Amino acid sequence: MATDPAVFTIAPGRPFLDLLAAGVLQRWGKDPVGLSRITILLPTRRACRALSEAFLRLSDGAALLLPRIRPLGDIDEDELELRGIGDGGEDAQPFSALDRSLLLARLVLASPLAGNDPANALRLARELGHLLDTVATEETTLDKLPDLVPLELAGHWQQTLDFLQVIRQAWPAIKAEQGRLDTAEYRQRLTQRWIEHWQANPPADPVIAAGSTGTIPATARLLKLVARLPQGAVVLPGLDTGLDDAAWQGARDEPTHPQHALAHLLDGMGVLRGEVRPWPAADGDTSTEIARAALLSAALLPPGETHRWRGLSAGIATNAFQNLQRIEAPGPREEALTIALAMRETLEQPGRTAALITPDRMLARRVAAELARYDIGVDDSAGQPLGQTPPAVFLRLIAEAVAQDFRAVALLALLKHPFCRLGMARQDLLRWTRQVERRALRRSHPGQGIEALAILLADHADLLPPLARLQSALSPLADLMSQDSADLHDVLTAQIDAAEMLSRATEDEQQSLWQHEDGEALHDLITELLKAAPQFGALAPASWPRLLDALLEGQMARPRYGRHPRLFIWGLLEARLQHADRIILGGLNEGTWPPQAKEDPWLSRPMRQHLGLSAPERRLGQTAQDFVQAACSREVILTRAAKVDGTPTVPARWLLRLDALLKDDPRWQATLAPHYLAWAELLDRPATTIRLDPPRPTPPLEARPRELYVTAIETWVRDPYALYARRVLGLRRLDPPDQPPDARLRGEVIHAVLERFLASHAEALPDDAMALRTLLDLGRTEFGDWLKQPEIAALWWPRFERAMRWFLIHERERRMAGFRPALLEREGGYAIATPGGPFTLKAKADRIDRNAGDGRLAILDYKTGRPPSPRQVQTGLSPQLALEAAIARHGGFEGLAPSEIAELVYIRLGGGDPPGEARRIEGTSRTPMPGPDDLAAEALARLQNWVARFDDPAMPYLSRPRPQFVDYAGDYDHLARVTERAESGGEDA
Repeated sequence: MATDPAVFTIAPGRPFLDLLAAGVLQRWGKDPVGLSRITILLPTRRACRALSEAFLRLSDGAALLLPRIRPLGDIDEDELELRGIGDGGEDAQPFSALDRSLLLARLVLASPLAGNDPANALRLARELGHLLDTVATEETTLDKLPDLVPLELAGHWQQTLDFLQVIRQAWPAIKAEQGRLDTAEYRQRLTQRWIEHWQANPPADPVIAAGSTGTIPATARLLKLVARLPQGAVVLPGLDTGLDDAAWQGARDEPTHPQHALAHLLDGMGVLRGEVRPWPAADGDTSTEIARAALLSAALLPPGETHRWRGLSAGIATNAFQNLQRIEAPGPREEALTIALAMRETLEQPGRTAALITPDRMLARRVAAELARYDIGVDDSAGQPLGQTPPAVFLRLIAEAVAQDFRAVALLALLKHPFCRLGMARQDLLRWTRQVERRALRRSHPGQGIEALAILLADHADLLPPLARLQSALSPLADLMSQDSADLHDVLTAQIDAAEMLSRATEDEQQSLWQHEDGEALHDLITELLKAAPQFGALAPASWPRLLDALLEGQMARPRYGRHPRLFIWGLLEARLQHADRIILGGLNEGTWPPQAKEDPWLSRPMRQHLGLSAPERRLGQTAQDFVQAACSREVILTRAAKVDGTPTVPARWLLRLDALLKDDPRWQATLAPHYLAWAELLDRPATTIRLDPPRPTPPLEARPRELYVTAIETWVRDPYALYARRVLGLRRLDPPDQPPDARLRGEVIHAVLERFLASHAEALPDDAMALRTLLDLGRTEFGDWLKQPEIAALWWPRFERAMRWFLIHERERRMAGFRPALLEREGGYAIATPGGPFTLKAKADRIDRNAGDGRLAILDYKTGRPPSPRQVQTGLSPQLALEAAIARHGGFEGLAPSEIAELVYIRLGGGDPPGEARRIEGTSRTPMPGPDDLAAEALARLQNWVARFDDPAMPYLSRPRPQFVDYAGDYDHLARVTERAESGGEDA
C-alpha cells in the first residue's frame, strides 16, 4: 500500500465533473479497456449520472467502456458479497424510512410528548429517527444520557430525557427482534467492511474518490484509505490553498466557515494542505475563477481574521468582478421574474446553459411559472412536494370531506377536483355539482352529512343517483372514521377504495390516479405504507386527515428527465459538482440561504454537546461551501428579495461580508444589474392605462321598479347601481357555501320570538319569571337544531338571554307609558303620484304601538346590529322608520287607523354591554330636529322627488354617487368595478 497519500483538488467554480473525467481520460483513456477497471466514488447518485454524461461528452460520441461509478453513501451489500467482502453472519437489513417512522411514532404516541395526536407523533418520530441516524453517523451512543442531571433541565426536557432513556434501552431490542438496523448504522457497517477488505486486500486497479468533504466519519476513513491505495486518489472540491496558516486555523475552529469540513478531513487523513495538488486535467483560462475565489476567500475570512479587511479590497483583481451581477428585487415575485428573464436571455446564445441554484422551493416554482409565459418548461430537480400534486390532493380532500361530515366547502372541493368523476363525463359532473351547490349547499342549515343533503334534494329526483354513488363510495371510510379506534391499514385501504371509486370515469375514458410521475410516486408511497402500516397499529380515525398530511410531508415527486436541455433549477444537494455556463444563486437571504440552524426537538444544545454530537451550525459550513463553489463560476448572478410578505429581509451573511469588504469599491457597486428589474417592470406594464368610467345604466322606464320596500329605498339613495342590479337585472348575491349562522339568523330568531310573545301578551305581561321563561322557551324553539352547535350554545345563547332580560324591563316601561302593540310584523303600502305613474311604497313593520292615552302611534324596528343615527334619518340616508311612519299616517297598514306619530324608535337587542338600547329619533338642545310627523312628511316628499328624477329615462343608476356615505362593501361592487376604479383614480376611496 502506498505511504504517500494522493490527494488532489479542483478549484472552485470549475466544472468539477468535466475536469474529473478529462483527467481520467488523460491518464487512462488510451487503453480501451483501462477505463472499465477504474472505480470512481462520488457523493450522490445524481453526481454519478452526471459524470457518466461528462465522459460521453468528452468522447465526442465514441464508444466507451465507462468506469465503475458508485455513490459513496450507498454501497450495495450484494456487490460486497460478490467481491467476497461479506462477513457471512450479518443478515440484518435496514429499516425503510417509513417503516421506522411508523414504529417510532407508535412509541412516541404512547408517551405524553405527542399530545395523543398521531400526526404530531409521526413528526416527532421522524426527528427521533434523524437523531438515531446522527448518533450512528457520528459514531457515538446515547449511553451518556443517564449522566445528564434532570434537575438542571427545564421541565419539558426532563420529560424528553425520560422518553429517550426508554428508547436507549428498548430500541436495540426492537431492532434485534425485527432483524433490522437503522439506515445510517447499516451504511456505516457496510462502509467499514469495505474499508477492512481494502486494508487486507488493496485493489490493484485505480480507485478515485471525488467530490466529498468527508463530514461522515466512516466516509472520512474510507477517503483516508483510498488516498493511500497503490493507485488510489482523492479529489477534493474547492480546497482553498491561498489561506495563510492563521486563517486556516480559524477555518478549522469555525463550523460555519466553508473550509471547516475540508480542514478536519485533511487532519483526519494526516495530509498537510501543501501536499494537496491540482488535479491534472487540461483547462482553459481560469483567471476569472481564480480571482473570484480569492475575493470570496477574503470576504469569508474567519471572524478572528476580519481585521485584515482594511485596505484589502485594493488588492483584489478586477476580473474577480467580471461577469458578476447582483439583483436586489423588491419582493419574491420580482425576484422570480428577473431570474426567469436572465435564464431566457441565456437561450439567445446557442448552446449556452443556465442554472438556478436555490434552497427556496417556492422561488423555484415561481421561476418555472414565469418561464412558462415563454412556453419554456423547466423542472425543479429537487422535485415538487408530493402532497401538493393532484392525486395526493385528491386523497387529502377525500379524508377532509369525510372528517368534516361532508360540510359544503370540503364536499365542493372534493367534487370539483379533476380526479373526481363518479362514473360521469367531467362536464356532466360539474353541471350536477353546480345544481347541488345552488339548491342545497349555498344555504344555512344545521344538518350535515350526505343523508341531510339527500333530504334537501328530495324534490329533485334527477340529482339523487350521483349522490347515491358518492355515498356508496365514501360510506365504508365514513363508517371507519366514526369509530373510536381503527387499524391504520384498514383506514388506508378504505381511503384508496373510495378514491378509486370516485375517480372512475365513463367507460369511454381512461383515467387513473396512478398515472404519470406524480401518480406513480404516490402509488409507490401508498404501497410502502400498506406494508408498513402494521408497525403503527391502531389510531383514532378522526385524526386520519392530519396523519395523512404528515405522511405526505417531506415526500417529493421528482421528474425523471428535465424538460429543457439547457435550463435547470437545482436545489443545493442537486447542484453539488454540477456546472452551467450561467449560474444564478437565488434566495440569498438569512433564513433561506443559509437556512436557520434547525433546533433538535429531542436534545437541547447542552445535551447534544454532552453526548458528543455536533452543533447544528455545522451544516451552515456546508451551505457556505455550496455558495462558494457556485459563486466562483465564470458567470454568476446573485439575487435576493428585499421584502417577503411585506416584511424586510436580511441579506445572506456572505453578501453582508462582501458589502463590508467592498463598500467603497466602485467595482462592487457596478455589479448591480438594475436592467433586469427594468425589463421585469416593462414586461407587465400595459401599453396604455385605461381609465374606467363608472357604469351609467339607463334602462327604459318600463324596466324601472314601480314598487319598493322601505328597506330598499336606503340602498337606492346610497348606491343606485345596487338597486339596478337587484331589481332591474334580477341578480342576487349567492350565499357562501355552508353559510355559517350570522346576524341575519340571529335577527330572524329575535323577530320571531318577540312576535309570538307580544301576540300572546298584547294587553298584559305575565310576571317576570314567567315572561322570561316564555321568551327563553320560544328562543329554544326558534333556534332549533342550531343550539346543538357549540358556538351557538356558547356565544349566541347567553347574548340572547341577556337581550331578553333587558327587553322585559324595557317593555314594562313602555306599558307604563301607555303604549300597547297595535300590530306586529304587518305589511302595508302607500301609492304616490309621480311623472312615470303611480309608485307604491311598501313596508313590513316589525312593530307599531298605539298610546292608550292620546291614540298616537309609535313606529319600532328591532336591530341586532348598530342602528342608524338620528342625523342619518333626518337627512334621508336611512329613511326606513320615517317612511313607515308616512305609510301609517296615510292609513297604509290594514287594520290600523291613520294617526299622528308619537315617536320613531330603534330597539337594539345585541345582548352585549349594554344588552339593549332604545334609540329614539329625536333632536337635542344643540341639534334640534323636526318631530316624527314632520320627519315622515319630509321623507315622503323626498322620496317623491327621488322617484320623479328616476322617471326620466336619461337618469342613470350610478354606482356610489356619494361614496362618503357608503361605508360597507356592496353585493354588486365587483360588477360596478368599484375597486378597479378606485385604483385607477376613477373614484375616491
